[in-house]
Amino acid sequence: MCQPTGLQRDAASTIFNLPNYRVINAVDLPDGRRVTVESVDDPACPACGVIATKVHSRRMQRIRDVPVGGAVEVVWVKRRWFCAEELCDRGTFAEATDQVPRFARSTTRLKEQVVAAVITSGRAVSEVARAYKVSWWLAQTALSRAAAVVLPVVDDINTTRLGIDEHRYRSVRWFRNPAGGWRRFEPWMSTLVDLATGQVLGVVDGRDCATVGTWLAQRTVAWRERIEVVAIDPSAPFRKALRQWLPRAAVSVDKFHMVKLGNDTVTAVRQRLMREHLGRRGRKLDTVWAHRMLLLRGADSLTPRGWGRLDEMFRCDDPTDELGAVWGIKEQLRRLLNSDTLTEAWDHRMRMGHYTQIADMPETTKLYDTVVAWWDAIEVLIVTGATTAKVEAANTGIKNIKRSGRGFRNPGNYTTRILLTSAARSAA
Repeated sequence: MCQPTGLQRDAASTIFNLPNYRVINAVDLPDGRRVTVESVDDPACPACGVIATKVHSRRMQRIRDVPVGGAVEVVWVKRRWFCAEELCDRGTFAEATDQVPRFARSTTRLKEQVVAAVITSGRAVSEVARAYKVSWWLAQTALSRAAAVVLPVVDDINTTRLGIDEHRYRSVRWFRNPAGGWRRFEPWMSTLVDLATGQVLGVVDGRDCATVGTWLAQRTVAWRERIEVVAIDPSAPFRKALRQWLPRAAVSVDKFHMVKLGNDTVTAVRQRLMREHLGRRGRKLDTVWAHRMLLLRGADSLTPRGWGRLDEMFRCDDPTDELGAVWGIKEQLRRLLNSDTLTEAWDHRMRMGHYTQIADMPETTKLYDTVVAWWDAIEVLIVTGATTAKVEAANTGIKNIKRSGRGFRNPGNYTTRILLTSAARSAA
């Protein structure tokens, strides 16, 4: 009953190209065509495995398949067979194939194309489901099953450098508490990335010590012992989880986040000075406000024109010299982070402490205290150069996924989509 090896296929079966099926009829319809097929696989009893030779009955079953030259309605002449084994209790059985397993109504190649359209093209599940004329549930189930089969086991990945950073799962929400007030809720999730490949290893709900610690606790002892360096932003909950579950790993603080702390300090001082001197917020007519972005630029990236505008602002619009002082401390922090050796970094730290003591401002004192508190992680950054750059790149990809899907409500579907997309990119 099976097709002999090496036998030339008929033209219709070759064009339709459904593995282990042959076309026995094709009819044009007003909105497409109907293709009738039958299986050429050897029918084996699912109970005893004996090859059947006698047909019990036939019935027509409609199955969904990929469009071939337009919309196609596929009808499978599905046969029920007698089991050839007399001792088998099965009696009869319906044939099933790799393309149409038991209880399936869609071909395997259709599900594979749906998964590829979602992952490779970055399209929304609902959009792909409409394009292939299948339900959203079928498309999402195909994604979930692909994740279970395709995604590698995290413990089997040879990860030596890990990166952790948070991202918003959904938009900010407000809830009314029993007292009648409003409570702000930010639904955060944390992304864990292999810094060597950029592959997302896990996405956990929240950005606290417990959630990250739970994910790390689920890893094997051998996997945790392979981790040498972990890059994070200046997050105390992350560091606490790492100290508990990865005590041998060196923690590196991300350079970008440290520079951002310096820029935030400059902004805080600028805003305070505007309120103290003018009694209001900055406006376009205020030179300091108009040049606020210039204050955040690195000194090494300023053009001669930019230096001139900066000098004029400090000379004419900074009577207390506080703005110039905080800008200088911010630049000293940048020089510290750009150090090539630990000795050079220590010298820059001492200068930053001296400048902070002279400035005597609460904002700069807080910034320097943060540098002192994270000094061990800064030293690891200078020695290893480990940053969360690849985690930020993964978070950017996650934002694109959320935009294409118009947001997600189910955390499980959200995580599946992220992990599949990241694994496909890493494999490519």
